Amino acid sequence: MEQKLQELTEKIYREGVGKAQEEADTLLAKAREEAEKIVANARREAHKTTEAAEAAAEELRRNVISEMQLSARQSISAIRQQITQTITAQLIREPLRETFVDQGFMRHIIETMIKTWNPADASGTSLKLILPAEETEQLGAYFQSKAHELLQGGLEVQFSKNLGSGFRIGPGDGSYVLSFTEKDFENFFAEYLRPRIAKLLFEGGG
Repeated sequence: MEQKLQELTEKIYREGVGKAQEEADTLLAKAREEAEKIVANARREAHKTTEAAEAAAEELRRNVISEMQLSARQSISAIRQQITQTITAQLIREPLRETFVDQGFMRHIIETMIKTWNPADASGTSLKLILPAEETEQLGAYFQSKAHELLQGGLEVQFSKNLGSGFRIGPGDGSYVLSFTEKDFENFFAEYLRPRIAKLLFEGGG
């Protein structure tokens, strides 16, 4: 009887231990499976994060390069413009200054303007000629003495301290004034020469 009881006890123990072992193995397998899933998900997330970081770094690199190229082009363009303007000014300024000092040339230009003013009805035309104040004794006196001869409709000669060189001319009523100063001609010639000088300097004249 005692032996049977012992055998029954051992059987129950063995069965309990075996069942517990099976449950433990099942739990361990599930734990391993879950752990593998977590690791796999972590690796996927890490890969996505790495790819996103690499894409952002590449975009930043492209933007930096683009900005640097734009800045370089703008700097080169500004330098070219400055060189062109400097050379244009040097080519124009001195010859113009010498021209506007030439009293004979200035008289000729002004007389031509006056004589061709409103040729359809010169007798009914009056003009106002504005000269630099420093020309009062030379050009001023000359045109005041020849006013009637040059223009029958009347020629009014005025002087301005604000006018450094050249002259301004317009109808006697002051409705508008045409300006022929050294600066006006400098701007005119500069506008004409600037693109040609730039082409010679930076395109080899081709």
